Order: sequence, then structure tokens, then C-alpha cells
Amino acid sequence: MIDELKNFVANGISACKVLVVGDVMLDKYYFGEVTRISPEAPVPIAHVLEVKETLGGAANVVHNLALLGARTSIIGQVGADNHGEIFLSKLKKLGVDYSGVIETSKPTTTKIRVISGHQQMIRLDFEDSSLLDAADEKILLEKFFERLPEVDAVIISDYGKGVCTKKICREIISACRAQKKCVVVDPKGDKWQKYFDASFITPNLKELNAVLPKKISNIDVQIEESARKVIDEFNLSGLLVTRSAAGLSLIDGEKISHIKARAQEVFDVSGAGDTVIAVFALALAGKIDSEKAAYLANMAAGVVVAKVGTYAVNRDELLAALG
Repeated sequence: MIDELKNFVANGISACKVLVVGDVMLDKYYFGEVTRISPEAPVPIAHVLEVKETLGGAANVVHNLALLGARTSIIGQVGADNHGEIFLSKLKKLGVDYSGVIETSKPTTTKIRVISGHQQMIRLDFEDSSLLDAADEKILLEKFFERLPEVDAVIISDYGKGVCTKKICREIISACRAQKKCVVVDPKGDKWQKYFDASFITPNLKELNAVLPKKISNIDVQIEESARKVIDEFNLSGLLVTRSAAGLSLIDGEKISHIKARAQEVFDVSGAGDTVIAVFALALAGKIDSEKAAYLANMAAGVVVAKVGTYAVNRDELLAALG
């Protein structure tokens, strides 16, 4: 299996075309040191030493795909603001097709974090989570249908910021089913009916519990039983559950795989779910079996959780992890 996956990462990824639809974000980090308390108020003063800007939300999925070498395109929305300009410039540098990103009256979703050492002190969010209006829905769907015939797999990355409306999700999934294209969903909230008929959904334990009548614990047998019910209820091919330090669980027909997380000195799960869905869907696009795809996704996540903040894995790092 390892040789097959190494060959896919080294030689097969560049042939795969993946389209991501979802809520894009810009993540900004201010790294500094705290040595005193403000005389103006009882709050720490952070002396900023470094500023970092990176792609977040659905765009972090795209970032992973692009660094791994996939032919990647994205559909989403940004605002007419400086954050939107920074965001689009980053996609351009990655060589991503971002012609599906439209400008709306909503601001570019941006999260600003102030960090001292490895401790996050505060986060500032700029966003408008209202649903897209009918006119913008129509434009995004037109852009989707233009691109669908050319892609091998579609990812819906729902962060609850207004792009993944019921209409958009239903039409995307229906079209993918009709054209026999794999569609993988990273869910948000408890209204999963809009994901009905998807190929796979990749919830974490909290997201899975959101649609269950009774809360479950992070235990293999409970994950299996609840996943079966969810698969039947929403007519899915399978479920890939991310379980933080416990790793991943894949339930796909008769296939059941509980894959343990790789031990890391630093355990920061920020963005790990984006890496999981990116690598899992990419492997499926490359005709890799779902169990092997889940294993590869877990290896990629192991690289990401060893980093602080949102991070995208690249091809060399994934090959090294497999090696």
C-alpha cells in the first residue's frame, strides 16, 4: 500500500483536477512577545515581531491541494476590500484558478489572531454570515456548471459563512451524481439534509454529534454505529470521521477502518480537517481506494498538527511522512 501511495503522491497527483466550493477566508497572525501590562487597562501589551497572512476556510483546502500539485480551482465569494485583494493575490501566486471567486457586498471573511509564544491571546473576526442572495447564488452555480465537466472530484467546504446554501449544495451534489463525479463535504451545523446524496461527508466528532439524537463518545464502536445511521439517513456512500488525537474512522459499505493519529510533539488541530478532506478527495479523484485514501489523509494530517496555526502540507512533506 505504501508504495502505491508514494507513487500516487510523486507521479499521480498532477493529473488530478479538483474543484472546491465553499466559504473562503483570510487568516492573519500577529506573533509577538508580552513583557508588560498596559497602563491604560489591565491587558497585556504584545510587541509584534512577525505578521503572517495565509489562506483559511475553504481556501485552506485549496492551499493543500495546490501545494500537493493538483490542478485546483475554487468557487466562493470575497468582498471589495483590502483583505479580498490580499486573498486573491495569494491564490494567484499558487497558480489556482480563482475565476470562480465573485465579489459581493459582504466583507471578505478574515480572522486575525494575536499570539505570544504558542498562546493565542485574542482573535478578531471580520465577517457577514448571512446567506448569499438569489442573484449571487445563480452566478456561483453558473460558474460551477461551467467547470464540472473538466474536474475529477468536487469538495464542498461549508464553514457556515453563507456560500453553501441549501440550493447550491443540492444542485452541486445532484449534478455530481448525474455525472458520476465524487463529491466530498466538510459539514457545518445540524442541517445535513442539504448534503443528501453526497459521496462522503467528513465531520469531526462535534459535527457528527450535531446530527445525532444522542451524543456519543470518541469510542470506535459508537462511531461505527452512529455513522451507519447517518449514512442511511442521508444516502451517503460513506463517512470519514476525524477524531482529533484518536485519528480517523472510515465507514464505507463493508469497509471499516480506525486509523490511529501519528504522535506529535505539538498538537494543534487548526486546519487539520481541511487537510484531511483535501487529501482524501484528491486520492479518490486519482482512483485510490477509500481505505488507502483515508490512510493517506491521516498521514497528511499528522504533518499539519505538528505546526502552529493554519498550515498546508506540501508534496515533499507527505512523501517524507510516507517514507
